[in-house]
Amino acid sequence: MLSHLKDLQFEAKPDGPDAAFARRLQEILGGKWGEMTVAHQYLHQGWSCRLPGRYRDLLLGVGTEELGHVEMIATMITRLLENAPLMLEQAAEDNPMVTAGYAGANPAHLVHGGGAALPVDSAGVPWTGAYVTASGNLLADFQLNVTAEAQGRLQVARLFQMTDDPGVKQLLRFLLARDTMHQNLWLAAIEQLREDGLAQMPVPEAFPDGSPRAHAPEPLLPPGDPRLYGTPALEVDPVQSPLS
Repeated sequence: MLSHLKDLQFEAKPDGPDAAFARRLQEILGGKWGEMTVAHQYLHQGWSCRLPGRYRDLLLGVGTEELGHVEMIATMITRLLENAPLMLEQAAEDNPMVTAGYAGANPAHLVHGGGAALPVDSAGVPWTGAYVTASGNLLADFQLNVTAEAQGRLQVARLFQMTDDPGVKQLLRFLLARDTMHQNLWLAAIEQLREDGLAQMPVPEAFPDGSPRAHAPEPLLPPGDPRLYGTPALEVDPVQSPLS
């Protein structure tokens, strides 16, 4: 059972509206490596973890924190959309920069969301549970979690360079710091798994590898199905072939 605290982990208030940047910020909300993905990923890994104690607690704890990040980013996006122009003519009346922002905005923010964040990425592609991996193997999952945090931090760092809004930059600094912490947590958890004797490389460690012979003769395929109109097979002497 989750308990919701009304206070945000960190302030999510821009210094001014920016509908175009709100669209870009959607990537770290509903993109493949966004906060919706890691929140669901860590929680599902935790719910399926069969080891009670620190590993399950770590997954559920970080997953719950990521839900807080979802809320912060969604709040920031919604505030960036405040007073967004509804028509190009309205944007042009105010300011040429507002007109440029209108051109880069996502109309779905207004049409679908009523001026609020959406569960989509920066291209408007809906978030999907297909982004989530919870394999039941902690070593495999923890290594993926390191990658997820690295990709997420990379995207936040790129977004940091795309805005001059001090309020937005402060939130992105906070997210960068937490992504760093989470990368270190998953790396430490990997080492702890090894120290506890619970997992080693390769994954799965217990599978009995054989020694297959790394060679096979040239593949000779039968003639193709004539109904598919492929190039017919011909008997060609390789010595006489003009291509040899």
